[in-house]
Amino acid sequence: MLLSRLNEILEQRQLNALFQPIINMQRGEIVGYEGLIRGPSDSPLHSPMNLFKVARAHGLSVEVEHMCRRVVIERFAELGLQGKLFLNVSPEMLLQPRARHGETLGYIQEVGLNPDRVIIELTENQPTYDYDLLREAARHYRGMGFEIAIDDLGEGFSSLRLWSELRPEYVKIDMHFVQGINQDPVKLQFVRSIQEIAEQSGTVVIAEGIETQTELLLIRDLGIAYGQGYHIARPHATPGSALSAEVAKSINHNNVAVYPTKNAFENSAVTALRLLRIAPAARPDMTNTEVCDMFNGDPELEVIPVVDNGMPVGLITRRDLIDRFARLYSRDLYGKKPCTTFMDSRPLITDKDTSLQELSQIIVAADRHHLSNGFIITDQGRYLGMGTGQDLMREITQMQINAARYANPLTLLPGNVPINEHIDRLLQNGVRFAACYADLDHFKPFNDVYGYRRGDDVIQLTGRILGRHCDPNRDFIGHIGGDDFIILFQSEDWEERCNAVIDAFAGAIPHFFTEEDRARGGYLSEDRRGRKVFHSLISLSLGVVRVDPGQYASHLQIATAASDAKKQAKKIPGNKVFIERRQGSFSAGWPESA
Repeated sequence: MLLSRLNEILEQRQLNALFQPIINMQRGEIVGYEGLIRGPSDSPLHSPMNLFKVARAHGLSVEVEHMCRRVVIERFAELGLQGKLFLNVSPEMLLQPRARHGETLGYIQEVGLNPDRVIIELTENQPTYDYDLLREAARHYRGMGFEIAIDDLGEGFSSLRLWSELRPEYVKIDMHFVQGINQDPVKLQFVRSIQEIAEQSGTVVIAEGIETQTELLLIRDLGIAYGQGYHIARPHATPGSALSAEVAKSINHNNVAVYPTKNAFENSAVTALRLLRIAPAARPDMTNTEVCDMFNGDPELEVIPVVDNGMPVGLITRRDLIDRFARLYSRDLYGKKPCTTFMDSRPLITDKDTSLQELSQIIVAADRHHLSNGFIITDQGRYLGMGTGQDLMREITQMQINAARYANPLTLLPGNVPINEHIDRLLQNGVRFAACYADLDHFKPFNDVYGYRRGDDVIQLTGRILGRHCDPNRDFIGHIGGDDFIILFQSEDWEERCNAVIDAFAGAIPHFFTEEDRARGGYLSEDRRGRKVFHSLISLSLGVVRVDPGQYASHLQIATAASDAKKQAKKIPGNKVFIERRQGSFSAGWPESA
């Protein structure tokens, strides 16, 4: 039944062409259209996936694909669409014995198109292995004046290999890496890497599947040349020749997108292999005296693993063996006995691929002596070497220090490095924005009286309140450290947002105090001389600097100006917002403070 329906479609040319605009992401102009095909709307073969599935099953792939190309090309010319036509071609079709390479050129010549306006877009449906034939086919098409594009980069079976082999003029990034890119730092890095490779190879990158304004702005900010997706325009039988006013405004607006940032302890790539120390091993049949001689021969050696045919079975420590031999007659009694007599038969063993976070949790949960004894590192159960607790703690500490530069471990908000990077992006793009420095008043004595755990709760509360009053797509919130935060507002209603933050904080903070302290409006603490000192309830100070294009040159200058504004705010009692007005005002569109 499906075969007869397919033959009917071919005989009567019951295929319809749709076109989806592809735009220049920097200028907001339509540069071309991807031609898409649909079967009859009342048919199970309406979907192109079903259409080509049935065609492959009955050996009609070449006929169906050529019919699709012809319908798309003729309709493109009939509509008088401007720019390039991206024409979908399956790589395997180029390799078919019955493939008719000259017909596509014939189609476009019939309708009066020049080959340089047609991009052969290779769309991968199954593994491709004959790269020699593919290179020849691409050379053949280029010889006729066509350019080459690779579709769904990152999704197909061999798209990266195809890029290397064919050196296409265009590559399309699969929509998986575009959708949600504003929330996924891994997708961001993938797209950024593709862009870097493209710049080196002279390839134009096209981002597919842009479905939100946030994705649009982020793709634009990454420098991706072209884009397409439902947010820009849906496929249509009669597409427009210009962008919608909303999309054009978004692209031409100089706001910058907020990049996603990694969790403070997300880096799980560092494993136990980093801690590997090559250490000599003892065999189970070696005597205690022989192992003692190994220790005496190397004063730096603290532990010796016992390994049987490559598999670790125990651990002997210098301290334990020397201590036993120091006892009266012990050396004479045990010197010639196997070293397994005194070994720890249940040492801590870990695979080389165990993450340091996981390893540290294992050691914390294990007996205390494993931290000092160290642990055996294996590769699929076979002995590699030793690791020490000291090295593990040093590495974990360094990771925490590095991570805190990118995200604060208490609030998980971006730290100093991404804060500075975002400010620099704002400055480089000439964006008007407001830098708001947030700081808690009377916080240190609160920690002394109520404890650091309660203080951490207040810091986390502050981060949540600030975050709730930011537009996540336009405003950037970072945690500088301690009780200091910064918000980089691109929202035009930033002043109203600051006032809402103050109101929310004033309503929430009293719940962190005892009923007695709330009633008297503060609390008592002792100073260094033991005298009782009264402190008001914790309050929030916001110092705001409004930044015009060209006013500052670096994030360091912004940090200094925002810090000065914060100091002015802290001079005012209670919860308050101080706006530095001496730089002049924003132009129309940015509200003036009352």
